[in-house]
Amino acid sequence: MSASPSVTAKTAEAYDVVVVGAGFAGMYMLHRLRGQGMTARVFEQGSGVGGTWYWNRYPGARCDVESMQYSYSFSEELQQEWDWSERYAPQPEILKYANHVADRFNLRSDIQFDTRVETAAFDEATSLWSVTTSDGKTVSAKFVVLATGCLSNARKPDIKGLDRFEGKVYHTGHWPHEEVDFTGLRVGVIGTGSSGIQSVPVIAEQASHLTVFQRTAQFSIPARNAGLTDEERNWFRTNYPEVRRFAREEAKNGIYTEVPDRGALDDGDNERRDRYEARWQRGGLTFMSVYNNLALDKAANDTAANFVRGKIAEIVKDSDTAKRLTPASYPIGTKRICIDTDYFATFNRPNVTLVDIKAHPIEEITQTAVRSGGEEYELDALVLATGFDAMTGSVARIDIRGRDGRTLNDKWSAGPRTYLGLMSAGFPNLFVITGPGSPSVLSNMIVSIEQHVDWITDCLSYMRDNGLDTMEAATDAEDKWVAHVNEVAYTTLFPQADSWYMGANVPGKPRIFMPYIGGVGPYRQICNDVAARGYEGFVMEGAKAARKSVAS
Repeated sequence: MSASPSVTAKTAEAYDVVVVGAGFAGMYMLHRLRGQGMTARVFEQGSGVGGTWYWNRYPGARCDVESMQYSYSFSEELQQEWDWSERYAPQPEILKYANHVADRFNLRSDIQFDTRVETAAFDEATSLWSVTTSDGKTVSAKFVVLATGCLSNARKPDIKGLDRFEGKVYHTGHWPHEEVDFTGLRVGVIGTGSSGIQSVPVIAEQASHLTVFQRTAQFSIPARNAGLTDEERNWFRTNYPEVRRFAREEAKNGIYTEVPDRGALDDGDNERRDRYEARWQRGGLTFMSVYNNLALDKAANDTAANFVRGKIAEIVKDSDTAKRLTPASYPIGTKRICIDTDYFATFNRPNVTLVDIKAHPIEEITQTAVRSGGEEYELDALVLATGFDAMTGSVARIDIRGRDGRTLNDKWSAGPRTYLGLMSAGFPNLFVITGPGSPSVLSNMIVSIEQHVDWITDCLSYMRDNGLDTMEAATDAEDKWVAHVNEVAYTTLFPQADSWYMGANVPGKPRIFMPYIGGVGPYRQICNDVAARGYEGFVMEGAKAARKSVAS
């Protein structure tokens, strides 16, 4: 018979905090906890740090936020010393940066790699978490912080016959660590989200033939990637105080850029087209910042969508292929906009075929081919660019049990419920970094990560100073926050798209708008105000002190 959590906790290794995940969130969390004199253990299922950038090694993988902004701000020395080579850093360089951070701040000694957290159970008698790991060990901790990442749980599609395909099968979110060479091979790519759009042009250059299986056409903007000059790097280094302040307080998405002063319909046709053209030529995510109402007003949004549709028609020579590559079913920007290098132009290559699997669904995969619309496409290798069980998938893989033994998966079965995206009622001392109900994936992730880590560590310090043992979200505060997140979402055009923001890419997953769309600056202010009011909406208790008084 297994020991009860309370017995296990007495004999287990004990820490103040267990952190799950050693990506950018987990590493910064560890650094801050050490600075507060707290003991911490980080468990990471990969063999190294980097999280998303450890797993996503597919051809063409790079960040869609400019590298000078997709970086930590907590250390001035780190900001000044690290040389990014390109405007948009490629995956190997981001992973190198993550490793540099781990070494510079000597983080590895408190990280256990190749270890998955299997269960985490809260013991109400001791107010401790009992955490079991894949190596069979159990540790106890006062707090558990889930730094599991929003895009780290690769989703394998449920396609008949996939397991019997005799060629190599790769998933963009779980790519081999050794180089994959597609030279001379017939390759199929299933999926045309961001990872598909980044990998297709690179694979097309190698493969003898590439067949792209597309369910939904995407809006994509050229990255216009280029090497960074010393002048550009030095501008950022000199201006980092203002760049970081703006990203935290004023930028809706945590990215420093000009703030639009007008709506799309405030300009005439020619002036509006010139503005879109200038942003198209500049490239990148800031295309959606040309006007201030593109996410709010369908007529305004149509002007941007039609501009991009026109560009696709200009680039793709075959009119039928161009039509199939042109999004028609959702407003631009309501799925995370993609940025690419020669994606649409790739379909002009004679060795590339586009298959519309919305019109002709994949019937099955045989030993040597994908069958779609009654046709068989013979392949030597298959790339699954089918995305992630985003926002909640990595959390769902852990058996987390809170008060009365209730599991988090059971509580979230109708959609994730949190207060501020930080905690969930009934699960004391369990924090989530960039969880559902916070800006997370709608923002520059590192800006959101640093804000959450700073807020959590300040909170732990407050609890320690005030002799408090447990903290959890109050049910009524959580209910109000979930309602607010959805209310704000439905003032925008975002819910009109079947996106992974809604869980729509995972069959059977409840449709609820998961990230907070109110903006990074307003969200930060809400969190600061909650803390300033003594952590309003959270229930905090000094359980040990209370038990002593009862005993006496």
